[in-house]
Amino acid sequence: MNAVVATSVFAVFMVAAVALGLLALRGRGKGGGLAEWSVGGRSLGPVFIWVLMAGEGYTSFSYLGAAGWGYNYGAPVLYVVAYMSCGYAIGYVVGPMLWGYARRHGLVGITDMVAHRFGRPWLGAVVAVLATVFLLPYIQLQITGMGVVLSVISYGAVSLNWAYFVAFAVTTGFVVVSGLRGSAWVSVLKDVLVIATLGFLALYVPLHYFDGYGPFLDRLVTEKSDWLTLPGHGGDGSGLGELWFISTTFLNSLTVVIFPTTVAGYLGARNADALRRNAMYLPAYNVLLFVPMLLGLAALFVVPGLAGAESNLALFKLVVDSLPAWAVGVIGVAAGLSSIVPMAVFMLVIGTMWGRSVLSLVPRLAERQKSAAQVVVVVAGGLALLLTYTAPNTLVRLSLISYEGMAQLLPMVLLALVWRRLTFRGAFSGLIVGVAVVCVLVFSGNDPLGGVNAGLVALAANLAVALAVTFAGPRDADPRPDAEVLAGDPVGDEDEPLAVTRAARGASDHRV
Repeated sequence: MNAVVATSVFAVFMVAAVALGLLALRGRGKGGGLAEWSVGGRSLGPVFIWVLMAGEGYTSFSYLGAAGWGYNYGAPVLYVVAYMSCGYAIGYVVGPMLWGYARRHGLVGITDMVAHRFGRPWLGAVVAVLATVFLLPYIQLQITGMGVVLSVISYGAVSLNWAYFVAFAVTTGFVVVSGLRGSAWVSVLKDVLVIATLGFLALYVPLHYFDGYGPFLDRLVTEKSDWLTLPGHGGDGSGLGELWFISTTFLNSLTVVIFPTTVAGYLGARNADALRRNAMYLPAYNVLLFVPMLLGLAALFVVPGLAGAESNLALFKLVVDSLPAWAVGVIGVAAGLSSIVPMAVFMLVIGTMWGRSVLSLVPRLAERQKSAAQVVVVVAGGLALLLTYTAPNTLVRLSLISYEGMAQLLPMVLLALVWRRLTFRGAFSGLIVGVAVVCVLVFSGNDPLGGVNAGLVALAANLAVALAVTFAGPRDADPRPDAEVLAGDPVGDEDEPLAVTRAARGASDHRV
């Protein structure tokens, strides 16, 4: 009976969420093209941008992985709060800059920006392939997260394999139809549920299991003190000490601002001021991240003995153990939507990159970028589902792999837009070296390396090669003026038409 009640609540809310996403398209028709589907027609206001980017940052990892790492290690999981807060500060500057650059040149993603900056359409295709490789683990993470949630709240009635498939099917169908605008609308529902459920659990669990925060914290300090300092319960052997914490926070805070999904949020904004306000307000959302971390620590006393991937169930073990089925269903919905919204944005971004920068190079597909992108969404989701079945991993590990790989695009995406001297040969050589180093270190088990995040080691090699090749080699023969190639603060350009002609700017047409 519990399984029926909880899954029924879950199903009703999922149907409502999909209906809300479709409602967002009302009056938009079936057209609108790739820009409407992928970046919401660049018309989303501050509220929608806030909930969309908060939704992209607050995922099933926050419910499961954060609690799991709190359960396994303790203090090291605070890197999530650290890097997201620092990333929002960097995004205050970078977000408007990327928004202005894309708007000025009619671009819809980082692959467009790279191709336009270096005047090579094929380079956008290469970046799209690399970005897809490093984004697929994040989609896998969300499929895994939603699958675990559905299986647990059904009290085991729904097997993990079927739950994974449901997560894939619901999200794929949703994103193909609704695009970024639908995801933004569903983010509103998700945020209401997330705030309500985590606020409730933050009060309920300490009171129910420990008679209040005082006894809980006293017991935590007395019995589990190892979890409260770096490197946490894993000890020095875990590699999660101060150096790892600092290097991971630094790397991820830089990477998050050029993550394709973050950029999709930037480009969906109506104006640059919406992004600046968003960067100021988003850190407040990080307060919620402390709740699953705290509940993971509480689970040490309530459900001891969880090991490996089972530790990701720490929060939901508490929920299922003590709450009525309908409440379990509602909390499951909040966690499920925390998978659907970011997964939808990740899949949408992959589809957009391929439709715009890869398949558009095929003459017959150049005029059908949106439909090609929608097909890619289905394929990417299918690949992530296959990885979920064949190569499962813990949620935090998947997250770290994605960020370490994406970090290698920083020189080509960000440095190149503010420094004209960086040449194509330098940027491309650095990218090859960075990707090679991060793959070798991660897959050989040398992450962290000497306590330092492997992605930062690879990025250092990446930058060294890029600078060496740039200064040693010839300059790029690019006749375009700096205003056409570089990005800057869009102050004064916010009312400029979306499609500024190259003739008006006195430059040749290099639109990708």
